[in-house]
Amino acid sequence: MSASGYVSIPRYSPEKSTLGKIFARDSVVRRMDWVLLFAALLLTGIGTLLVYSATRNRTNLTHGDQYYFLVRHLMNAGIGSALGIGAVVIGHRRMRDVVPFYYGLAILGILAVLSPLGSTVNGAHSWIVLGGGFSLQPSEFVKVAIIVGMAVVLSARVDAGDRETPDHRTVLQALGLALLPIAIIMLMPDLGSVMVLGAIVLGVLLASGASNRWVFGLIGSGVLGAIAVWQLGILDKYQIDRFAAFANPALDPSGVGYNTSQARIAIGSGGLLGKGLFHGGQTTGQFVPEQQTDFVFSVAGEELGFVGAALIILLVGVILWRACAIARGATDLYGTIVAAGIVAWFAFQSFENIGMTLGIMPVAGIPLPFVSYGGSSMFANCIAIGLLQSVKMQRPLSA
Repeated sequence: MSASGYVSIPRYSPEKSTLGKIFARDSVVRRMDWVLLFAALLLTGIGTLLVYSATRNRTNLTHGDQYYFLVRHLMNAGIGSALGIGAVVIGHRRMRDVVPFYYGLAILGILAVLSPLGSTVNGAHSWIVLGGGFSLQPSEFVKVAIIVGMAVVLSARVDAGDRETPDHRTVLQALGLALLPIAIIMLMPDLGSVMVLGAIVLGVLLASGASNRWVFGLIGSGVLGAIAVWQLGILDKYQIDRFAAFANPALDPSGVGYNTSQARIAIGSGGLLGKGLFHGGQTTGQFVPEQQTDFVFSVAGEELGFVGAALIILLVGVILWRACAIARGATDLYGTIVAAGIVAWFAFQSFENIGMTLGIMPVAGIPLPFVSYGGSSMFANCIAIGLLQSVKMQRPLSA
């Protein structure tokens, strides 16, 4: 009670209320990139429907349970979401401290594939079968490891104010860090993952401000390396056959070129609006192998038509647009490199997956981010989105 005899009632302050705190200018809700998040969620939702459509009639894979892949895909999305939230909570800056640990785990994972623990799936010896219909592809996590590992090395002296750009010694250290897992994955051999990792390394170098001589040198080394791999016979026969079929689509349409031939038929039959979800003749008839993973885009083309396929490409473009904006707005080189590495990853992998379905790229056996079935891919993709959100929500180190 005041001296005048009136009861004093505290004034309501929106900033102090729960709702006010949630929507405060500096809150997590206001600082998140919701366009990026919704685009990733919508892609995942579309992928879930396409995976179900592609697998519900494949009794040889589902053991008679039409929801077999649907349930597992939703579980993968849920676990991936938790990992993405974990990446946001930890933050990309605090992740600097655990990069050596994460990098070491990623190396152990791909080494385990070369041990008796490794398994061959669809000709690629790059998996660890866990049982219960689940398997792990450690090379997916190497993508994140190379991005954050190279970012730490390349940005350390620049963010400390010692240099404006990474020097040659620093670039060599970063390339050495990337070369080790790439060499191990090449021994599997998993050419698709190596191609994606090469694109990531190139994107990271471009974002770091390293001399253009390194960029051109890396491209030249990649060309020479590809020639050497071909001449030395490191690739398996099925991989060589895939490139031969790409160079000459009419080479073996009922053999090595069967997948791409049937995929193009499925996409072409969809027309503008598609045949309707769950009503695609090629999909229902199981004419396209691996349609829930590598060739999931053919389901979209047949059942959702040009409009549905274009929507998927548009959503991928939105993710890349927001990731580029986050890279440009980062307050330190480390954050810029992390975001740019993810851009290079998603851009090349999406182009390669869609391109091989359309016949304009060789079949490399890599999934379409957020759309294809696969736990390891989903987990790594969600971690990447979490890292992007962390970079977006960052504040200057002095804040």
